[in-house]
Amino acid sequence: QQSELNSFLWTIKRDPPSYFFGTIHVPYTRVWDFIPENSKKAFQQSHIVYFELDLTDPYTISALTSCQLLPQGENLQDVLPRDIYRRLKQHLEYVKLMMPSWMTPDQRGKGLYADYLFNAIAGNWERKRPVWVMLMVNSLTEVDIKSRGVPVLDLYLAQEAERLRKQTGAVEKVEEQCHPLNGLNFSQV
Repeated sequence: QQSELNSFLWTIKRDPPSYFFGTIHVPYTRVWDFIPENSKKAFQQSHIVYFELDLTDPYTISALTSCQLLPQGENLQDVLPRDIYRRLKQHLEYVKLMMPSWMTPDQRGKGLYADYLFNAIAGNWERKRPVWVMLMVNSLTEVDIKSRGVPVLDLYLAQEAERLRKQTGAVEKVEEQCHPLNGLNFSQV
């Protein structure tokens, strides 16, 4: 029953009410049908919506990309043990080879090409910090590739908020997310 699902929606009792909704970073189509109506209604009725980050802001995307890079002059090959680097390189070659067979006809129909998609996800991987390469590798699976082109739930809601002309904002800055991850030492990663 829809009404019995855990909606991850909290109501802050004030006038007008405020809501707090917990999202996850997965393609919205994987979870949308399971989001209860009370959560969708709260979103629809809200005039102002704040997100973790503003994923519709080009600066946010640029800053996220920059923060993932190793310091100037350093490459992943310099910081990873040789064997791990070699295995990573082989795995990425395998993924690049397999990606055309992982893509859906719908993705191809929308003009999405495997080489473009691989470069969008893994481009410049040799300049990224190990923690970001780990996150990238975790997203290079057949299931994840098949859902590329579908916005994650946060981005979908942000796009909907813009479409509905809601005022939007962000709770965090890129640096607040980036610096803790970049602060992990190699053994933690």
